This record gives sequence, C-alpha cells and structure tokens, in this order.
Amino acid sequence: MSLMQHARERWSSVLTLPTPDRVDGALLAASTGRRPAPFAAAPEGTREIPGDAGLPLLGHALAYVRFGHRFTRARTDALGPVWWMRSPAGRAVVVTGPEATREVLTNRDKVFSQEGWRATVDAFFHRGLMLLDFDEHRAHRRIMQEAFTADRIAGYVATTTPVVREVMAGWPSTMRLYPALKRLTLDVAQAVFMGSRSGPEADAVNRAFVDCVRAANAFVRKDVPGTRWRRGLRGRVVLEDWFRSNLEAKRAGAGIDLFSALCHAQTDDGRRFSDDDVVNHMIFLMMAAHDTSTTTAVATAYHLARHPEWQERCRAASDALAGRIGDAAPTVEDLRSLTDLDLVIREALRMDAPVPVVMRTAVRDTRIAGHHVPQGTRVVVAQAVNHYDRTCWTDPERFDPERFGPQRREDRSDRDAWIPFGGGVHKCIGMHFGTLEVTAILHEMLRRFRWSVDPGHRLRWDNTSLPVPVGGVPVRLRHRG
Repeated sequence: MSLMQHARERWSSVLTLPTPDRVDGALLAASTGRRPAPFAAAPEGTREIPGDAGLPLLGHALAYVRFGHRFTRARTDALGPVWWMRSPAGRAVVVTGPEATREVLTNRDKVFSQEGWRATVDAFFHRGLMLLDFDEHRAHRRIMQEAFTADRIAGYVATTTPVVREVMAGWPSTMRLYPALKRLTLDVAQAVFMGSRSGPEADAVNRAFVDCVRAANAFVRKDVPGTRWRRGLRGRVVLEDWFRSNLEAKRAGAGIDLFSALCHAQTDDGRRFSDDDVVNHMIFLMMAAHDTSTTTAVATAYHLARHPEWQERCRAASDALAGRIGDAAPTVEDLRSLTDLDLVIREALRMDAPVPVVMRTAVRDTRIAGHHVPQGTRVVVAQAVNHYDRTCWTDPERFDPERFGPQRREDRSDRDAWIPFGGGVHKCIGMHFGTLEVTAILHEMLRRFRWSVDPGHRLRWDNTSLPVPVGGVPVRLRHRG
C-alpha cells in the first residue's frame, strides 16, 4: 500500500465529517491512531505540552489542509490552548486562545523570532518585513511607515476605484468569485504599488506572484521539474528582474505608487532603504496585499450573497453615497462612512481569517501559559481559533455583523479576541489600506450588481497555503438598471 493510500484510509473518517461539531476530541484517535504524548520533558514548575505526531511523514497536514481552523479548534477543545503536532516541515507547538496568543505576539522578552516564517517562505519573499526580527525589523518598519501615511493612503485609494470600475465592467452574469477577484486585486496591486498594469510584462509579473505564493507551502521543497517549488523560484527571478529594471526611474521620479514611496521613504534621522531593501519589500508587500485582500473580498461577497438582507442594507448605503458624490471616486472618508459594509467585512474577517496562523521560533527556553517550550521550537499561533472562542463571542458559528456594532462590540471582549491582522510589533502595516481596498471593491459591486450563490453552496477553504475557496465560489450576477 502506498503512503498516500495509507493516508487516505487513515483519514477517511475525518475528511468526510460534515459539521464542525463532529470534529472534536475524538479526532485525536480517529486521525492518528496514536496516544497523545508530551512534546518534551518539562522542568519542575512547568507543564508538558500534550499532542501527537500524526501520520508518518505527513503528520497532521491533511487534516489541517481540509479543515483549517476547524481542526485547530478541535485540538484546542481536546488538549487546551497549547499543544503540539507534526507536519512535513517538522514538529510545532500550536498556541490558541487570547491569553496564550498575547504572550507570543507581545513578545516582551524578545524570545520569539520570525525564523518560523523564514523557514517556510524565505526562498520567495527574502527579507520581506515580516521575516525581519527585533531592532532590524523596527528600523525597517519606521522607514516603511512613510509609505503608509494618511496622504499616501489617500492616493492609493484614489488609484483603486478606476481600476475596479474598468475590470468589473467586463464581468459576465455567471462566474467564480475567487479567480475574478484575484485578477482584480492583482490589477489593483499593480496600479497602486507599481504604477502600471497593462501588457504582457504585467501578466508575467502577475503569474510570478501567484507562483511564489503557491510555492511557499509546497510539499516537495526541492528545485525539481514540474513542482510548485521550481515555479516559485523562477517567479522570484522574474520579480527581482522587473523591480531592479525599474528602480532607477522610480528613484528619479515623483510617482504616487508604493514602489516610488519606498524609493523615497526617509525617516527624520535620514535612514532610507537600499536598492536591495526596496526590491525585497516590494515583492513581499505585493504578495501580502493582493492575497489577503482577495480572500477578504471573496468571504465578504459570499456572506452578502448568503444574507441578502445585509446585501440590500449595504447597497442602500452605497447608493446614498453615490447620490452625494455622483460619479466621483469615493475618498477615504467616503468609504469609512459605509458603516454597515464595515460591519460585514469585520464579521467576514472573523469567520474566514485570511491569515489563520502566524509562525515564530523560540530563540531560548521559555514558557507559554505555564508550558515549557524549549529553545528552537517552532511556534504556530492559530489566531483564527480566537475568532470562535465562546468566552468572547456570542454564538460564534452564526453570521452576525451586529456583534461589531456600537451596542455590543464583542471584539473588545479581549484585545486578542479578534486579530485578523496579527498583533504586536508585526501587526500588518498595510491593514488600513487593505480594508479600504476591500470596501472600495464591495461598494462598486453593490452599485453595479445584485448577486447570489446556490442555496446549497457552502464556503469551504483549501488551506494548503493561504486559504483558497474550494470551487472558487460560483455566483450569479444581475446587473442593475
């Protein structure tokens, strides 16, 4: 029997479970056939970390790919907020729940480094902001903040709407949301971040970004023909060549795109990015921006399709805004006035976090929630689990945007109850523009279309890399008169 046949048989009872309630503590036995075992011997005064190794070679990878946060929630229910598992990348300690999450992300003692990310994505997003540590990270972030000032964000927003309108004008009456919105957010990212978005060169850059993202979680991590890894390595070369060939013009010009902003960014004490810094940060930011925006826009549009009362409520506000500004592109203030749409986006971010886990590595022996964590341990913060914590959220399985409204503000039940943008010093630097971009996209959709999904369709995510909706979310669009 082959390894994959063995894996399919071992996991068959788990991979067909229809509801989150069925993925519970029994998953430990059903998925691995092994007894839980401690991660490492714990010194006196600390607790051992429970968990198990899962399948040979694959560990728990198949269950996570299939179930995502449903899997991490089930393990948390069975084992507590700190537990361990194994994947093809090796063993990792998984941290869930607001309190334990806060210990890792706050990182007051600088005990957790970004090595967990570097081991996974450095080949494609080398020295991106997320992969830097401690003083170096702080220095780079200070410079990069100059590219995300209020004035810069206003310029990015002004660039976004014309692209959205142009692309949506060609949308058919039936389509799959994910590929359509991914193409749209790539076009927006090229216009906003790079200042150009047409021609075969732009298409090659788009393909290179997609190949790099897909390669980051490849099972085969060797430069072998036909693999995601090889396509990602080739994509990185394409991106480096493109950014380097345009550096001189961007440094000499006065563009309003992010590429130009990074070329000219300078702190009060005169610190600037080198050419290598600009190239590395641009490749990382393009990935981070378009992929998370796509996931958030897809999830929000899906929930609006499933809940037409909210779609009409948000559409009424968008129509009212259009009545005030006419055909002008909405400003930052205009988009922020769409408070009902903001509630829906926040709820979509809660239910379908675009980045469900973040990774760290312990640089020395430490503790998390009283558990002993040895030096060198890869630590995975499964933050999406917090979004379903019943001590923080009322009926968390239910779509309920009002939970973010001023009368309830369940997101304030704990400062780490809702963290779709991460936390601590590595909190997403582009979160404000990202939210405005998604708002602009949904505003234009609401103005142009009414849309629906098949009543039997349920959103399910493939978690091989960042979450991707299985089947692409087929929708029907009705153009408004």
